[in-house]
Amino acid sequence: MAKARLVLHTRYVDEQGGLVEMKAYDVPKTASAPHGFKYSLVYIRGGNRLVGYDNHERKGDHRHYRSDTTPYAFTTVDRLIEDFLRDVGTIREELEP
Repeated sequence: MAKARLVLHTRYVDEQGGLVEMKAYDVPKTASAPHGFKYSLVYIRGGNRLVGYDNHERKGDHRHYRSDTTPYAFTTVDRLIEDFLRDVGTIREELEP
């Protein structure tokens, strides 16, 4: 079986103390990753996941925004990053004092 190949890994703490971590792997196409990517992008602040995009085995592609989980229509890794960072920007604006 082919191994997963890391194609993206970025991790940093933003100016507001939030952790941004993005990981994506090129994997063989499967039912849970028909596009050939496994990914996990997360924004954590104050110990709480505020934004997340992932596609673990049983749920497929989906998005977490605060306490809501909704399906996500994956197209490309670049678009995934754009969508995630847009949500992070929105949540940061919502949390501004």
